[in-house]
Amino acid sequence: MIQLSIVIWIFRRDMDDLQQAEIVKRLTSSKKFIPPWPEPPASHLRKAAVLIPFQRIDHQWSLLFTRRSDLVQDHKGQVSFPGGAQDMDDLDEVDTALREAKEEIGLNPSDVKVLGKLSDIPTMSNFLISPVVAVIPYPYHFIPSTIEVSRIFSIPLTWLADSNHHYEKQRFLQNGLSTRVTYFDDYDGEQLWGITAYLTLCLIELLL
Repeated sequence: MIQLSIVIWIFRRDMDDLQQAEIVKRLTSSKKFIPPWPEPPASHLRKAAVLIPFQRIDHQWSLLFTRRSDLVQDHKGQVSFPGGAQDMDDLDEVDTALREAKEEIGLNPSDVKVLGKLSDIPTMSNFLISPVVAVIPYPYHFIPSTIEVSRIFSIPLTWLADSNHHYEKQRFLQNGLSTRVTYFDDYDGEQLWGITAYLTLCLIELLL
């Protein structure tokens, strides 16, 4: 038990002591991840981007999430990162992620320090998502869109990286196929699952 406690303490210290420069270095590594479900036809993919925001809270790294409202068309009430489909006026995926974050939670692009990106990933809803990793200030006065967002919250990175808090389950799709879907235990009444949970684990794998 003492040895296990030491390992957990070292793990927590290493994760929380990560410097921004080291996060950038690991984001630019050659490590890739494989989509957890069959890739849709390329001609059907629509470009989208999400912002994965780090915050430094009480000397610990945390990731910021939102809970989608019950007024949105898709994924009602689900936990997600700020983001959405690319507009014609967006310069690139970073511009998309920053614009969506401003629209959804009132995050000013000038307050965001972009660190890098994860690999693009196709989704079952025929989007190709570009995950943009960034650091944002804490505390911060968010202005959530009442139409799109019902809650903004953060989860400590060390809790997310603990393998005791996440698992996979088989899920059957409408086309008769099945896939393995990532789930996290509840945290403060919220549960990550699906693409948001998977992107979170992909980020953690790069940081370990």
